Formats: sequence, C-alpha cells, structure tokens
Amino acid sequence: MDVIKTQQISSKPIEKVIIHPLVLLSVVDHYNRVARDTRKRVIGVLLGSSFKGTVDVSNCYAVPFEEEDKDPSIWFLDHNFHESMFSMAKRINAKEHILGWYSTGPKLKENDLSIHRLFHDYVPNPVLVIIDVQPKELGIPTKAYYSVEEVKENATQKSQKVFVHVPSEIAAHEVEEIGVEHLLRDVKDTTISTLATEVTGKLAALKGLDARLREIRGYIDLVVDGKLPDVFNLLPNLNVAELIKSFSVKTNDMMLVIYLSSLIRSVIALHNLINNKMLNKEHERAEDSKPAAIPIAAQS
Repeated sequence: MDVIKTQQISSKPIEKVIIHPLVLLSVVDHYNRVARDTRKRVIGVLLGSSFKGTVDVSNCYAVPFEEEDKDPSIWFLDHNFHESMFSMAKRINAKEHILGWYSTGPKLKENDLSIHRLFHDYVPNPVLVIIDVQPKELGIPTKAYYSVEEVKENATQKSQKVFVHVPSEIAAHEVEEIGVEHLLRDVKDTTISTLATEVTGKLAALKGLDARLREIRGYIDLVVDGKLPDVFNLLPNLNVAELIKSFSVKTNDMMLVIYLSSLIRSVIALHNLINNKMLNKEHERAEDSKPAAIPIAAQS
C-alpha cells in the first residue's frame, strides 16, 4: 500500500471559514427558486475577505448551473453571468473579493474538483462551502473544504488534488443579528402539529403562573413577618375632597379647550364655505356678462 503525503498549494493554509447569515439566507432563497422539491443542487460564488488564514464570507450570488445526472463529468457553469455579476458586485463593495463557491450538496460529488479548478483562475486557494438547506440534525449546516495536492511515493502515479475539511462557523455583525431576529420572528416549524404546539404553550403558561404565584406568596410571607411594608399602604389616598376638586377642575379646563377648538374649527369651515359660494357666484356673473358670440351664416 502506498504511503500518501499531502502538501498544500497555498503557503498560507486556510484555518477557519466564517459564514455570515446573509449568505445562508441567499443560498436558501436560491435553492427554493431553482431546485425546490427536486434532487438537483444549486451553485454560487462566495464573496468576502481573507486575513491570516481566516476566510470571512460576507456575501454571495447565484450562478446558473446544470449537470447530467447519469454522467457527473458533464456539467455547465455560466462564466459570462458569473463575470457580469462579479463586475456589478465590485462596484457596490470593492473590498469584497472572490473566495470560492458554494453548493447545496448535501455532500461532495465527483465533479466538484473540476468545478473547484475553475475558481483557481480568480483566487489562489478557493474554498468550497457545502450548505445543507434541509438539515436533518441540529448543528451548523455548513461544511468547508479547500484543495491540496496529494503526492504519492510511487513515482509512477500522478499526483492528484483532494479536498481537505476546514472548520467553519456562523458569525454576524450587530446589524445582521437584528435583521435575522426580525426574519425569524414569524418563522414557524410546520413539522410540529397544532395540538403539540398548543400543549407546549399551555405548559409554558402554567409554569409562568406557578412562578408568579410563588413570588406573590414569598412577598406575602415577608409582609406578615414584618420584613417588608405592605404595598397597598404606600398608595396615595384619593378620597380627599381637595384632590377630587383639583382633578375635576383640571378635567373641565381640558374639556373647555377641546370644546373651543372644535367650535373655532367649525366657524372657520363655515367661513370657507361661504367664501367659496360667493366666489362661485362672481364667476357665474362674469360669465353671464360676456357677449354671446353670433355665428355668421355662410353665404350660398
């Protein structure tokens, strides 16, 4: 059996891949538009920045892609569309560069190395991020890879490239976190039945009620022991004649202002109506005072 040695292409190997929520949302939207309820996968380009072995994927865009189911070696990726999209993305944010590509896999396929080889024209060491849009287990739905050269000791065999797994994580800026929270607020899990949802809600409500009752009981026990004052004794006495009279005077003053405002508004509206009527009569008189045009009969 041959002993295999691996050597990385890039002098600075990739240590970690950070993926932002915007990328995940874009990939899911791309999959739902193109390949929902099918066995096809979708492919796109990853944009962002790289620094000291950390790849920060902050944006992406979809690319038209087709492949033959029976023969994986036959596939098509629209280069012209990709270059046009990258040119427009460059105008919006010049700091974002091509980092690699994504696929909805959900696993590595035979032609992934061939597709990966294309992106070496745009970046020295591209990354492949496989995003599972329909995860069946809890956890991060992303897996990141980059290619290395696999050299065998047997000189008769040619070297070949293989994918090496690299850790990935989900990270977001504060602005992105706020946006994701608003998006997830109305997301409901359709796999849970209505009855189970209602039972879960009832259980949570009962637990909350139990906690509040225990808190009230603890407070009453402290009041009985004299450790805390009774909160009802701290409320002001509203049955004082002077206080009642002050509230009544204040209320009457406010109602008087409201009444006067309504009265003034009605007078102004009536005044505008009268002015409009007078103006219309003046226009009618001016029209009636004009001499009527006498048609000239045509001579035969």
